[in-house]
Amino acid sequence: MKCISWNVNGIRACVNKGFLDYFKEADADIFCIQESKMQAGQLELDLPGYHQYWNYAERKGYSGTALFTKQEPISVINGIGIAEHDTEGRVITAEFDSFYFVTVYTPNSQNELKRLDYRMEWEDAFRGYLLKLEKTKPVIVTGDMNVAHQEIDLKNPKANHKNAGFTEEERGKMTQLLNAGFIDTFRYFYPDQEEIYSWWSYRFQARTRNAGWRIDYFLVSGSLKDKLVDAKIHTEVMGSDHCPVELEIAVD
Repeated sequence: MKCISWNVNGIRACVNKGFLDYFKEADADIFCIQESKMQAGQLELDLPGYHQYWNYAERKGYSGTALFTKQEPISVINGIGIAEHDTEGRVITAEFDSFYFVTVYTPNSQNELKRLDYRMEWEDAFRGYLLKLEKTKPVIVTGDMNVAHQEIDLKNPKANHKNAGFTEEERGKMTQLLNAGFIDTFRYFYPDQEEIYSWWSYRFQARTRNAGWRIDYFLVSGSLKDKLVDAKIHTEVMGSDHCPVELEIAVD
């Protein structure tokens, strides 16, 4: 099974930058996006052969996620079941026969870390949600998790230690999730790979200089380790300030 996740930073803008061409070329079994930045009725995507599921933020032009899958899920749930965390369209869960598939757009701690406290609450709630799912069947979770976990995961770690996405607090929450039994699939296959990133600032020609961050992930339950085939980061794909990430896994 081929899965792809992409923070498109506005799906309507990304469609004008070649999204549909890449979508068709990728031919993924499951393709999900984050930061759709739209409301219902603002865009109709023609994706033959795919079931479409959207979760919109209440605030217009903000956040939002979507999931496109060839196989119809048993069920689909928006959010994590906690009202204070479910107004921004950040999570979609699709249940299949042998696993749950979750796409997430983790809240950014923002400038001056003004949303860090909320981010910490979110992290604990989301981890609890994943572990609850895992009691029923294994979990594949993917998306923009807005954290570079280790120094190898960004170009300039020393300069960013107190910036959103690389604080000790955020990195610690990712460590907790991995310690709870989840596997960072890219690092599973490429533990020492440097200078492969999934997000670059639009400022200072960061992408041209490859001054990026790896903040988009595929994580899987430890019980799926033997089914992992490969993980990729498609740095060559343009259209957003993020690039797509991929997981190939031998599940039905």
